[in-house]
Amino acid sequence: MTDPAIASALNAILSRQKAAQLRDGTPSAAVRADRLGRCIGLLVDYRTEIEDALNADFGARSRQATSFADITASIGPLKHARKHVAAWMRPSRHGTTPRLLGWLGGKAEIRWQPKGVVGLLSPWNFPVNLTFAPLAGVLAAGNRVMIKPSETTPATSDLLKSMFKSAFDEEEIAVVIGGPEVGRAFSSLAFDHLLFTGGTSIGRDVMRAAAENLVPVTLELGGKSPVVIGASADLSAAANRVMNGKTFNAGQICLAPDYVLAPADRIETFVGHAKTAVARMFPTIRDNPDYTAIVSDRHYARLMGHLDDARSKGAEIVEINPAGEDLRQQPHRRIPPTLILRPTDDMKVMQEEIFGPLLPIKAHQGIDEAIDYINARPRPLGLYYFGTDEAERDRVLDRTTSGGVTVNDVVMHVAQEELPFGGIGPSGLGAYHGYEGFREFSHRKSVYHQIKKEIAPLRMLRPPFGRAIARVLAMQIRR
Repeated sequence: MTDPAIASALNAILSRQKAAQLRDGTPSAAVRADRLGRCIGLLVDYRTEIEDALNADFGARSRQATSFADITASIGPLKHARKHVAAWMRPSRHGTTPRLLGWLGGKAEIRWQPKGVVGLLSPWNFPVNLTFAPLAGVLAAGNRVMIKPSETTPATSDLLKSMFKSAFDEEEIAVVIGGPEVGRAFSSLAFDHLLFTGGTSIGRDVMRAAAENLVPVTLELGGKSPVVIGASADLSAAANRVMNGKTFNAGQICLAPDYVLAPADRIETFVGHAKTAVARMFPTIRDNPDYTAIVSDRHYARLMGHLDDARSKGAEIVEINPAGEDLRQQPHRRIPPTLILRPTDDMKVMQEEIFGPLLPIKAHQGIDEAIDYINARPRPLGLYYFGTDEAERDRVLDRTTSGGVTVNDVVMHVAQEELPFGGIGPSGLGAYHGYEGFREFSHRKSVYHQIKKEIAPLRMLRPPFGRAIARVLAMQIRR
């Protein structure tokens, strides 16, 4: 049951934003560009404070990783939208049906109309990026926004509230903070669109709550994104790229490689290259400022439980700790990159999204076996293929379904602003980025302009029906 006071306060903000949208009308390209520019300015001006807040929330988080993934990766989409928003807003012309109407002066078009007020539920793993990057499409489409950041990163959530308050009136962008009860009330609001980024189980709850008001949703979820190592893969390059993706933010990424499917006779070599890759990136771990901690005690305990479960069920655990440091009594929650060899499907690491620096490596006896294994499981957010065999690559791409794919690397498809980013099925619903984000958060209003003159073909469509309409129907109703 939602606290009535919380629901009332949130509804008051929503009502003010909806009233402001009606009062001011559809915002011009200049207004939209200004809002996008103010967001860019916040990221530039608050860089140090953002780095400080995320470091405090995680206990230890690389400042460079924050600048790259949360700040730079947000500025890019916002600048892209600001550059293109005027062109995106132009009505889209389409052919008429029948085409004769177009020849006589009829016109069909799509006009891009703001949906109104968009709710944005952002997660804790990249709380700045996954607030600001979606705003590129939301604001370009001319909407107002209510944001509920995660309570798991409270310092960053408080900072976001202060940042937006310094540059935006609450009628444009409002930030509300609080725990799960606020989140439940937020999900139940009668938004014009709701975007949620987070876990699949919570995504179901969000969609269920939104359905009460028939609110359209975009769900960016996750899942177990597989890495498929082909027989032709360069194992050194593959290991470097997979381990970079697995250790960035300590694997706390929705698109992190979740498990590896490798040819049985190449696993030992891949493991050797993985050890070398980690040692090169992180010669030490315990006090290394480049190595991010696990965000909370709860998540740390969950990951350690997964390791204990895998060990007890017969997996070989390969901890990559180049300096041989004792991490048991550390001031933060750092877990070294850990490979799990010979995983079985009854292990938790093969059943749940890992969201940490643990990487199961499973053997396959051929690419079809790897494809069958992936297809027997829920569709993932990302899939990664390594190899130079184009026929094998296309076989994997054609016979598996995932939100997106990166070939010969991991995660990088999310950085392509010209490509839509989203999941499918359990890994998400809808997509955004670039023009696709503008489309996602716009109402595509179909408009037909009838020809001005009263002509015979139009009169023929009205009673009394005669031989002319009979001839037209006879021409159309045929194979």
